[in-house]
Amino acid sequence: MKIALIAPSYIPSRRANTIQTMKMAQAFTHQGHQVLLIVPGETAKFSWEELSQHYGLSTQFEIEWMRSTPFWRRYDFAYIAVKRAKKWQADLVFTRVPQSAAIASNLGIPTIFEIHDFPGGRIGPLLVKRFLNGKGAKALISITKALAKHLQEEFDIPDSFITIAPDGVDIDRYQNLPSSQQARKLLKLQENFTVGYTGHLYPGRGSELILEIAKGLPEVNFLVVGGNPKDINLVQEQVNHLGLKNINLTGFIPNAELPTYQAASDILLMPYQNRVSASGGGNIAKYLSPMKMFEYLASQRPIISSDLSVLQEVLNPDNAVILPIDQPEFWAKEITNLIVDESRRINLSKNARLTAEKYSWNERALQVLSSLK
Repeated sequence: MKIALIAPSYIPSRRANTIQTMKMAQAFTHQGHQVLLIVPGETAKFSWEELSQHYGLSTQFEIEWMRSTPFWRRYDFAYIAVKRAKKWQADLVFTRVPQSAAIASNLGIPTIFEIHDFPGGRIGPLLVKRFLNGKGAKALISITKALAKHLQEEFDIPDSFITIAPDGVDIDRYQNLPSSQQARKLLKLQENFTVGYTGHLYPGRGSELILEIAKGLPEVNFLVVGGNPKDINLVQEQVNHLGLKNINLTGFIPNAELPTYQAASDILLMPYQNRVSASGGGNIAKYLSPMKMFEYLASQRPIISSDLSVLQEVLNPDNAVILPIDQPEFWAKEITNLIVDESRRINLSKNARLTAEKYSWNERALQVLSSLK
């Protein structure tokens, strides 16, 4: 099958949606399909080696960059991308771009539209309706049950048309990881019991909670991986203000290197708050399916997560410790308990890995394409 995958953001970038897009393009390729990834922006001069390092990819696929004018809010890109897909004679358009989904569907091109947040404003719901009413509409992909339920209620979508497909993980990249001590040695990190966090530092991701926990556990190292320079500087200012000596802010790490940093942690944190910002702003706390959750599970390390209900579509007391969002003393106590209870750490880690096996990108690609039936 020829699959035209229309990307929501410029590539390469540090946005999570570009990682997800690249992983899905690779997964479709692994399934034996011919993929054309269409990306907004001027023609980029990046080698495949640079892109594969940035995104942790092993299989090459075709990428084309096409113009996008901010004045037109990317409607020009949406139209040009669909036009290119049609000229390429795509058997399927797969996209998170609502404008492209609406245009392709109304042109009769078989289209699968993936949604990660409830469409907002006046235009968002109209584009979803345009997609649903088009002759090419084949399936709607929701990343969580919570989002699927809301979409079905709002747009009167039958169960048979909507597929719930959480984000995934490159499970092969998490085989034979080093022990936490070995990983710290490889990365030249201080040897001590380490609690880790990887991902962006946007509001609502829990950096304040991490600092509060670190303040109460000065004997434990806290490894914070990722973040844009502006956000890192803000967190570093807070670290300096609190006089913390046990926080290591690494900044951005290419996806290809991320498994080793996650392996360097003895415990991994998911301290999401009641309001969680994405790269474009807004609040995604009700519907998020964070890629870090599946990476954490695959890394076979104990996870401590906030008790957002949407996260508990995947997490449970067997594969994670789930705690109230706003009580750092509970988090510090659980870390202390896990430090001394190695058997519990081992059980949580084993169950986490078993859960991760269900959520590979390749399995997700099969699930998405099965919705065509």
